[in-house]
Amino acid sequence: MINNSLLLAKYILQGINMALQISGETSYSNSFDVKVTNEGVYFIPRMPASYVVDDDLYQKLFLIMNAVLYPEYTLLKQSGAYFVPLDTDDIHVKRALFFPWVKGISKRLVISDIDSFVERLPLNKIPIMENLTIDLNKVTSFAIAGNSGSGKSYALTYMLCVLKRSSQLVIVDPKFDMPSRWGRENNVPVVAPNASRSKSDFVSEVNSELSKALELIQQRQQVLYNNPTADFEHYTVVIDEVLALSDGVAKPIKDGFFSLLSQIALLGRASKVHLLLVSQRFDNNAIPISVREQLNVLVQVGNINSKTTQFLFPDLSLEGIVIPQGIGTGLIQVIDSEHPFQIVPLLTPTFNKLEGIM
Repeated sequence: MINNSLLLAKYILQGINMALQISGETSYSNSFDVKVTNEGVYFIPRMPASYVVDDDLYQKLFLIMNAVLYPEYTLLKQSGAYFVPLDTDDIHVKRALFFPWVKGISKRLVISDIDSFVERLPLNKIPIMENLTIDLNKVTSFAIAGNSGSGKSYALTYMLCVLKRSSQLVIVDPKFDMPSRWGRENNVPVVAPNASRSKSDFVSEVNSELSKALELIQQRQQVLYNNPTADFEHYTVVIDEVLALSDGVAKPIKDGFFSLLSQIALLGRASKVHLLLVSQRFDNNAIPISVREQLNVLVQVGNINSKTTQFLFPDLSLEGIVIPQGIGTGLIQVIDSEHPFQIVPLLTPTFNKLEGIM
């Protein structure tokens, strides 16, 4: 690993000079430069330039540098060109294209005993990989998407185990499967169907549970109005296979379900009321657009291509992202004050199988 920032910048420049074809312009002709910091790489064009500094150039540079730096650093994929101003009086070099990075590559958490692991966790912390931890105080809604057999249920089980340390939980399980068994073993309330009830009746019960969460939000908003520094216990509504709820039910019930989801997603952050949604896909039949826009932890596991990512990552170009292979791998984006708008390769944690649940 190159520890000296000047040597690393020189190495990156060499890669760019050899691979980037922009009218014969190179760093040797003083057309551009590279600066390296702890946060990432700055590509500094000398303006005016004979090449266009645009999104196309940004993506070309991403492809070159991501390959050059792998596996010592991982560039964080951006949906478009990331321009930043530079602190200089020289108008020729007052702007740069910025490429945020993290050291190393994504590494899977390997947990021998999930129960003892959870007991040692700090409150409100959700470790996802060795170099990625989420703060529950800074996110609102989670989404886990993936086809059957992708490791989606395994990832949900891990999230349930970790969330129970910091949050009150209620589970909605349309399949009456693993989440129901986990709820039984951990004394967490579960809303599940039974053979004597219609689907519309079941979704009506789900709406009643969502109404309770919305009432809790409203109560906490009243407290915050009088005491803005008031703190609350986290409350998370977990819904497995959302598409199974919204598909094939009477329109008034579906409309009520969508309306409640939207209100919780829009209003829940300050009052620490969260949604954790799981589905094979998150199209407009699964959840409303307003809910999808409020999701700030996005997970796609399984087969990664433009078709599977079109709902959670509609603007993402997959070109240049090194995605691990195998079950429980994919992409994750965390949108909060600690992380840039990054999309990184994901390896979901692996842990011991839970007796009587999995």
